[in-house]
Amino acid sequence: MSRAKEIALSWVDGNRDLIVGLSDSIWEYAELPMREFRSSMLIAETLEGQGFEVELGVAGMPTAIEASWGAGKPVVAIQGEYDALPALSQKRSPHKDPVVEGAPGHGCGHNLYGASGVGGALAARAAMEEAGVGGTIKFLGTPAEEQGVGKVFMVRDGCYEGVDAVLGHHIGVVNSVSLKSSNALNNVKFIFHGKTSHAGSTPWQGRSALDAVELMNAGVNYMREHVVPSARIHYVIEEGGGQPNVVPDRAASWYYIRAPTRPVVEEIYAWILEIAEGAARMTRTRLEVRFQTGIYNKLPNRALAELVVSKMREIGAPSYTREELQFARQIGEQIDPEEKRTSGYACPGWEELMDVDLNTNIIEPYGEGETVGGSTDTADVSWNAPTAEFNTGSRILGAPGHSWMVTAVSGTSVGHKNAVFAAKVHAATALELMTDPDLLQACREEFRERTKGRTYRSPLPPDLKPPTYEPG
Repeated sequence: MSRAKEIALSWVDGNRDLIVGLSDSIWEYAELPMREFRSSMLIAETLEGQGFEVELGVAGMPTAIEASWGAGKPVVAIQGEYDALPALSQKRSPHKDPVVEGAPGHGCGHNLYGASGVGGALAARAAMEEAGVGGTIKFLGTPAEEQGVGKVFMVRDGCYEGVDAVLGHHIGVVNSVSLKSSNALNNVKFIFHGKTSHAGSTPWQGRSALDAVELMNAGVNYMREHVVPSARIHYVIEEGGGQPNVVPDRAASWYYIRAPTRPVVEEIYAWILEIAEGAARMTRTRLEVRFQTGIYNKLPNRALAELVVSKMREIGAPSYTREELQFARQIGEQIDPEEKRTSGYACPGWEELMDVDLNTNIIEPYGEGETVGGSTDTADVSWNAPTAEFNTGSRILGAPGHSWMVTAVSGTSVGHKNAVFAAKVHAATALELMTDPDLLQACREEFRERTKGRTYRSPLPPDLKPPTYEPG
């Protein structure tokens, strides 16, 4: 192991309390997308206190962060997320027990993602300074991942320009890097404007916006048979009117439209727009379309993924105490064993893990050629630079994503150990890229090959401004 990496790993060990404290504070704040004011301020102040040049509020988003230390090439960026999810408040308990009923909680573990990213960037900076490593280390704080917002706007507005490689960390069920792609997505709201009237005595004088929403949804549901089977179209009715005896003059639905590639999403979206316009004509209402965000499918980078996994092996995965394993077992006992078999997050070797709650295995990058059903704005980053978002195994096997179970573990010492481990992986990988030109070149060459003949164009309308609060 090089001297620079030894310095970085030692820095993480010596500053473990800083990383854990950051994770716990973000976990306790549990702020919704685009409202991560306390979390982003804490991160910005932490980075600034360690010598980074920090700008809080980039790309038109008050909670987005661009921070850097060093000068010149290469430039390695480490991402951090810190948004929570609604209604997933949970105590550090192995049984469902909200801190505040209905309040947000970190049911996707983004408190760990933010803390590990900051820890990795600070450790790399310490090693670069002491060992004389040239280059620039960046931390990019990306809000509202759960809405697919932050990174897409930051890419469009130049925050990733000139970056040679990007690293990210997310909780998972194994220590590795998935090479699976993700679904591209459009996130859109359809608002219909009608005319109120007494629904009993003079309904003919009204124009029901709710009728338009229902007709649109019916049309989309008939369309499903005629789109590619891998597409995903889901919606909620956000507004449906006030009470039954008033013809509603406003109703709204919120759609996520997903498919394995950007062109297929755009094709389906164009059809859905026609259906929405048809619903407005049928009901003589006015249609308003609010395009929230759009994202691409993710491009893997095997060369960078293999480098990350090699650093994981050098460092060694976390081990757990008897008390931590017992905590995990208490959660695991509430999971139907069949869910371990059918989970969309199953990893290679799951057959041998049926009696395991916390997976400490480190495995080679996996899943090349497959596509997961979900979407992430990290995908847009991956079209602009070699990118690897690695997983560490802090999620209880079989536990649903976006659940109280994830919130609980993310606030405990199990989560802390994964944040510290990930910070070391971030720093070690970044320093390897900075000091070995051949490794960085291999990542670049693969990136060029995967994007050959394809051009990234921001899916966002040029005049679209990011929401300054949770989209809606």
